[in-house]
Amino acid sequence: MTTKRNTLYTGHRYPAAVIAHAVWLYFRFPLSLRMVEEMLAERGIVVSHETIRRWGLKFGGAYAAEIRRRQGATGDKWHLDEVVISIVGKTHWLWRAVDQQGVVLDILVQSRRDARAAKRLLRKLMKRQVRVPRVMITDKLRSYGAAARTIMPGVEHRQHKGLNNRAENSHQPTRRRERIMKRFKSPGQAQRFLATHDQIANLFRTPTDATADRRRQTRRQAHMIWADVAKVVVA
Repeated sequence: MTTKRNTLYTGHRYPAAVIAHAVWLYFRFPLSLRMVEEMLAERGIVVSHETIRRWGLKFGGAYAAEIRRRQGATGDKWHLDEVVISIVGKTHWLWRAVDQQGVVLDILVQSRRDARAAKRLLRKLMKRQVRVPRVMITDKLRSYGAAARTIMPGVEHRQHKGLNNRAENSHQPTRRRERIMKRFKSPGQAQRFLATHDQIANLFRTPTDATADRRRQTRRQAHMIWADVAKVVVA
């Protein structure tokens, strides 16, 4: 692979293609930093897991922001859910919103599970999406109703646990990463990692009911967008 000239990589000894590939491996798959280090070593690329961690911090957010900027229109039905995560022995809540297609709209790590926390999520969503949904679906947590009445009074709000499997299923990759990473180290680290992880997952998401040809086409298109986002091109 060759790289396009970009100041983002100025001062780095390794080519952009190597950096982008390492970041992609780490955020795309449930791999530890040491696993990524070993996979690169097998290809003759000697780089420490600590360097890969720093690459993830510096470039992951930049890649995710560009992917979000290129994201097409999302669905008008928002599924919201929250799941408990333990950070350094303290209880926190990961709030996540997805649309009806399973695209992650946003996440927010908070220490509370009340109406104030729900309002913060809704405000963040509306700022990012620049609109309100047609329908909002949640479980029966009362905080959602209180927040919706204040922030989005005209939006239909359906509260039923059985309707919210889309949001609940979106937490599964997070649980896998928690196990690999041996839990998150701080709320800020969890927020940064998951915000990047979910955007990269959105880019490479393939509908489960797609045909084999459609899946291959979707995957090729995703890799083309990723190469452009990371400023690398196939030689």
